[in-house]
Amino acid sequence: MSLDQAKTDKPHERLAAMLEDDMARVNGLIRERMASEHAPRIPEVTAHLVEAGGKRLRPMLTLAAARLCGYEGDNHVRLAATVEFIHTATLLHDDVVDESDQRRGRPTANLLWDNKSSVLVGDYLFARSFQLMTDTGSLDVLRILSNAAATIAEGEVLQLTAAANLATTEEIYLQVVRGKTAALFAAATEVGGVIADRPDDEVDALRTYGDALGIAFQMADDLLDVAGDAAETGKNVGDDFRERKLTMPIIKTIAAADEDERAFWVRTIEKGRQEESDLETALELIRKHGAIEATRREALGWSETAKNAMRRLPEHELRQILIDLADYVVARIS
Repeated sequence: MSLDQAKTDKPHERLAAMLEDDMARVNGLIRERMASEHAPRIPEVTAHLVEAGGKRLRPMLTLAAARLCGYEGDNHVRLAATVEFIHTATLLHDDVVDESDQRRGRPTANLLWDNKSSVLVGDYLFARSFQLMTDTGSLDVLRILSNAAATIAEGEVLQLTAAANLATTEEIYLQVVRGKTAALFAAATEVGGVIADRPDDEVDALRTYGDALGIAFQMADDLLDVAGDAAETGKNVGDDFRERKLTMPIIKTIAAADEDERAFWVRTIEKGRQEESDLETALELIRKHGAIEATRREALGWSETAKNAMRRLPEHELRQILIDLADYVVARIS
């Protein structure tokens, strides 16, 4: 599939259609397990976020990987719900850390309730996710998903320490992305192969696919922030700059900066003293140093890594959709 085709084909919608019955079971399990007899605020806060929409890509990756590998039991539904609970918990915590007031076009839980509720409900969802993991009876599944949860938390702390620090390198950026985004993508696909009892090389291919897909996904998001169309993305151009986030295009631009340009980045990113015209200056510098095209090439490279890993799996209609999905996440920046 060409990148132009991927833009219009929307493989995530084909994936959702193929997995509709399984996703209905996942959603039912999520509603069941987010209930609380003694603390009604838990389902209130969880429902606000879970029912806000979103592509549900992570749980669909688990379902797709399991079906691709020929799994015929029920544990893929439990694991897909587990993955969604982990993801939702991290979103609740992220919004508190980032002091966000909006997600998916709606007020965040911490704004509607308070920070304490968001943190504690996030903790509850993490606990629920571990209960679901153990329901599978698989130590390998428990190891993979618990490692992912630890890696996500580690990535959040690393991002906190790297924030607004011009010494942040591309290597540190990749560590953050692997923690915040790719770890759960990789675990979501890997456990699908594990519960199907597939050979190690196939499980490794699923893990590699998820890792590379997550990195490509995040780099594409970085690019859309500096070169996207706000009407198409629904996001304001330059939000990362305003929030002083060191994304790949900004890191590449800072690395190529002369003395005057570096002084600009010290003032706007490190010290946070931004003026109205600074965003346009930042975008001009990013274009000047070719950081958009360089980041785009890297995102496409990670997409190719994901596609090549998926080609190591058996022939299946879902295999092709997952390959197309790797094209789709970067087609947005073509």
